[in-house]
Amino acid sequence: MNHRAVEAHMRLFSHQYPTAFTQLTPPQQAKPRRKRNKNGVMGSTKKRKLSAEQVNLLEKNFCIQHKLQSERKDQLAFELGMDPRQVAVWFQNRRFRWKTKKLEEEYSNLKNLHETTLLQKCHLQTRVLNLEEQLLEAKKEIQQLQERGERASTKHLLEAVNPPFLGEFREEDYDYADVFYIPETHYISGMEWINF
Repeated sequence: MNHRAVEAHMRLFSHQYPTAFTQLTPPQQAKPRRKRNKNGVMGSTKKRKLSAEQVNLLEKNFCIQHKLQSERKDQLAFELGMDPRQVAVWFQNRRFRWKTKKLEEEYSNLKNLHETTLLQKCHLQTRVLNLEEQLLEAKKEIQQLQERGERASTKHLLEAVNPPFLGEFREEDYDYADVFYIPETHYISGMEWINF
């Protein structure tokens, strides 16, 4: 009979015959649970602090390979005097810390890249605004030059059609015969001009 069965029989007997036993067995304190590993050896679940030498050896093996095969885990546990389950849990925790650190580094790199990109974007936007201002000024200058050119060409056209007025002329000051005098030797009749 196992211990629990004996205890159950004693309780039943003590209820039927209360004076037979004055005191039941005191309840036992909870003991740390022990588990059997693959080799059948009992191991305690009580956490033990690893020595610096054990941690160094585990770290070296982690640098070589992040995941352990069953044979390698058993070999390491034997070399370190540890339970293979404890070695497996250490590697699992170390992988978690390694992945977390890797994610933090990637986040930091992406954050720096994002900030650099935002800074470049601001510089480019400032450059675009400057170029837009220069373009607007160039358009204004082109428009002013075109207006001056139109005025100048209009002025030349007007001068060609209406020669510039040089001073004041009054009819009574000039004799039209002298102003429009053409010697007969220079005169060409209309018909001669056309045939010329």
